Amino acid sequence: MSVAIEFVNPGYPPVLLAEGDVLSEHLNVLNSPLLFGCRMGICGTCIIRLEVLRGTLAEPSDDERELLDLLAPGDARARLACQLRATADLRIER
Repeated sequence: MSVAIEFVNPGYPPVLLAEGDVLSEHLNVLNSPLLFGCRMGICGTCIIRLEVLRGTLAEPSDDERELLDLLAPGDARARLACQLRATADLRIER
């Protein structure tokens, strides 16, 4: 099964990923507006705002939540793209 990742940013068409794929392993500057720094969830380079279009995502880990509380306090739509697995159709805003 595949999931669709859409981007609010113009010029980037939707990307289909296999369910369970890690976003940071499959999205790059050629097919998405997302930047990935450390890819370990500690730098915040890949912070995004997302909307789940279909399906569900796992809740952020304690470590991800801690960084989100610093970088995007109170924003329930904020996530670290490097920590996400493709388990839902998403619309992503950088």
